Amino acid sequence: MHALVAPPAHAAPDPHGATGLLVVDDHDLLRLGLLTLVQAHATDSGRQIKVLESRTLQEAMELYGRYRQRIGLVLLDLHLPDAHGLSGLTAFVKAFPEAPVVVLSGVNDPGLMRHALSRGARAYLAKSGDLKEVIGYIRSLGLFGPVPAPAAPAAPAEPVLRSVRNNANGESLQLTDRQVQVLEWVLAGQSNRDIAERAHLSEGTVKNHVSALLLLFGVRSRAQLISLLR
Repeated sequence: MHALVAPPAHAAPDPHGATGLLVVDDHDLLRLGLLTLVQAHATDSGRQIKVLESRTLQEAMELYGRYRQRIGLVLLDLHLPDAHGLSGLTAFVKAFPEAPVVVLSGVNDPGLMRHALSRGARAYLAKSGDLKEVIGYIRSLGLFGPVPAPAAPAAPAEPVLRSVRNNANGESLQLTDRQVQVLEWVLAGQSNRDIAERAHLSEGTVKNHVSALLLLFGVRSRAQLISLLR
């Protein structure tokens, strides 16, 4: 899976509170695979993570309404028996605006990703067989333990550790932790391959992060992005 956007800092679950997951997908094997991986990683870290499962949007909304104080992340498939496309996301976020919903999709489409984010999704994950990106995303929330500090870039970059930046049109943007991290390395002149090695991500995932940053800042290239922010 390719995590196109990572969670904002305020979305990270409290390790003493909402540490559970709600997995909403009508594919039994995907839910089982994710449950098995989550429990294995949690056990390795000495953690206990409750995973709730749902095959339908209606059931998912009922579960979230009942256990919202314990759910730190909702993984929502876009194609369910009672919802198709972004309609399920729209309904879920309308009912629970505070819900930390991450979209699961079988389509790696930047356009669909932008629409999902505009409708309240915290991130967009494109499905693949190994679920490595999903596990990495959950780890980035701190559910498996404290998140290690990122390695410093090889070349100095101007500080960009601010949550709000302006794009080319002067509009205020709020960046996520992962976006800030990738942006730091881009401004330091790091290639996608270098960033992938530092962040323990695939090059495809890094490319998606960079593409999202270009869209957010309204520029067409890395060079324009660097020129804008320096």
